[in-house]
Amino acid sequence: MAPTGIGIPSTPRQNEDVLATHVAEIITIAVLCGYTAVLLLNVLWEKPGPSRLMLLIGCVTSLFAIQLLHTSPKTRRWPLPRKALTLGLQAALTFVPFLWFGITWGSMGGILDASILLMLPSPLSWALFALVAVGIGAYAITLHLAVISDIYTPLTTLLTGLVLYGLTRLTDLVHEVQATRAELARMAVAQERLRFSRDVHDLLGYSLSAITLKCELIHRLVVTNPERAQEEVTSVLQVSRQALADARMVARSYREMSLAEEAESAAVVLAAADIRTTLEISCGRLHPAVDTAFATALREGVTNILRHSKAQSCGITAVRAGGTVRLELVNDGAVSTDPADGTGGNGLDNLRTRLGTVGGRLTAGACGDGHFRLVAEAPVRPGRSATDPVTREIA
Repeated sequence: MAPTGIGIPSTPRQNEDVLATHVAEIITIAVLCGYTAVLLLNVLWEKPGPSRLMLLIGCVTSLFAIQLLHTSPKTRRWPLPRKALTLGLQAALTFVPFLWFGITWGSMGGILDASILLMLPSPLSWALFALVAVGIGAYAITLHLAVISDIYTPLTTLLTGLVLYGLTRLTDLVHEVQATRAELARMAVAQERLRFSRDVHDLLGYSLSAITLKCELIHRLVVTNPERAQEEVTSVLQVSRQALADARMVARSYREMSLAEEAESAAVVLAAADIRTTLEISCGRLHPAVDTAFATALREGVTNILRHSKAQSCGITAVRAGGTVRLELVNDGAVSTDPADGTGGNGLDNLRTRLGTVGGRLTAGACGDGHFRLVAEAPVRPGRSATDPVTREIA
């Protein structure tokens, strides 16, 4: 299968879309050829001479080429003066041959009507559309034909114009649907890449930081306190196994997380870093989406403490007030949240996105007393907030 523009093989559905586009174009051209063939047969029925026959072929060929040009979407984006020029040429080729072929040439008026509808804006196009039909009908009346012919001629002109116009617009819609599907596919791939990047950052950043911290601790303890070092090795194995499980889950979808479990894990990791930690998790049971969002926020906050701060104490609280849950993470080693220094821009942006999906918001920044505070708030049940979620610095 041929590759598509988004770097993945074309699917049977995409092949069907391409086929549908070609079929729509072929049908439009076939109908135009059919109307042209009917005209040729009508004129040939009258057994024209060689000169009239050559004139007929020249006029029909020119009109056919102009009509094909008008069915092109690029042509219909031309400036109005350029459109008027081609329409004027088509009108001349439509009406002047009446001098040689008479009412038999009347079906060409429908093709002109289709071009008018395609090339000109409404209501001008519809007014001229009707005017062409009326003009051909008036010409039929001047020939003193049967009443049926007087009705048939303008009616055929109207129907021919509407059929060709409708088929051309249908082809345009098929093109638009195919382009929209391709764009949706590209957006889906981009969203999946963004999800993968965000999940890798949120899930593995904390685990890798914890592993690094504990390995440094083991390196210090292996000589002075072998038994404690052995305990930390066991802890590192547990964290690494969890990181492996998280990496496998990222490939499928974002896994559910528990705020209570993450808080207990964070306390152990912070204690290993000699950071005094106080925990107060009294928010009760939460909706899985909200629980996961808060657990992710806690992970990111603890990861930033381990990577970028010189904290000696940390407080983690999660309380429920009415229908809102508030998670607060405070430490005494203020860190910068300026993305330019690489300390927290992407992580806080990820948190803002995650909390925004459940109707929450994030505030984070250094306080005046040298502490750093991260506060995440969200409704107990996931939903959109009245305003867009924001991230702001705390004065």
